[in-house]
Amino acid sequence: MTATFVSGVVAVRVPATSANLGPGFDSLGLALGLHDELTVRLAPDGLRIDVAGEGSDEVLRDEGHLVVRAMRRVFDELGAHPDGMDLSCLNRIPHGRGLGSSAAAIVAGLLLARGLVVDGRDRLPDGVLLGLASELEGHPDNVAPCLLGGLTVAWLHDGAALAVRRDPDPAVVPVLLVPPFAASTAHARGLLPKLVPHADAALNAGRAALLVAALTGTPQALLDATEDRLHQGYRAPAMPATAKLVAELRTDGLPAVVSGAGPSVLVLARGDVEAQTAAARAPAGWLALLPGVDVGGAMVRAD
Repeated sequence: MTATFVSGVVAVRVPATSANLGPGFDSLGLALGLHDELTVRLAPDGLRIDVAGEGSDEVLRDEGHLVVRAMRRVFDELGAHPDGMDLSCLNRIPHGRGLGSSAAAIVAGLLLARGLVVDGRDRLPDGVLLGLASELEGHPDNVAPCLLGGLTVAWLHDGAALAVRRDPDPAVVPVLLVPPFAASTAHARGLLPKLVPHADAALNAGRAALLVAALTGTPQALLDATEDRLHQGYRAPAMPATAKLVAELRTDGLPAVVSGAGPSVLVLARGDVEAQTAAARAPAGWLALLPGVDVGGAMVRAD
């Protein structure tokens, strides 16, 4: 079956995400109210890409652009590629900061391409799209909250990506402390050991379970619930300023974790007062953001 394309503009808005949230390594993720916005329309030929905002001076403007690569994956699935496209990207999610910028690009590309096809949603429902996104990203922990919004628990079953979504307790106020420097996810992952002590694995399993409960109704447990022994300590040498800040915040009773693979810090504050306290702790040169939780996930509009 080949694809029939729409004639108008397709627009998407995709949220930033924070993965792991401390102990939920490669499984837990939270959608945040900081968004990239993209539009695409068909063109007679060629590929034209306009990028503004974060990463505009470094991202590719050709078939290597991550959004375009994701779009091509959908067109492959649907059996046809358009003759040309005009793509416009307004990026607000910082790149290389552990805030899911690559997941946002992938989800955006998949949704844009699906939206360009008349019956795209029927042929590629969200469950299939989650699988494609996880395949392109390499894991589902960021793409799941980006697509679905809210708090997600994502996993692989026989190679297929699955996720469940929950609404976080409104008392939980995420605070982002974003440094002026980037970090490599691949490098951070390479620092992890192949084996960890059984006691550490057991502690993390319990803390991850507690974290889901804390985020969805028992926020007073968030400091204990965000304790981690599986990844943050091993990655600390690659981002000493981040590790130092997380340790200081936690010593002062604030539920701070490394956002994704870092180097940003996420504080899961319990109320507005604690959120303001956390924001005031941003080191010189760091950006403090209170983006809120995105409960709706990726949004698509066709004009």
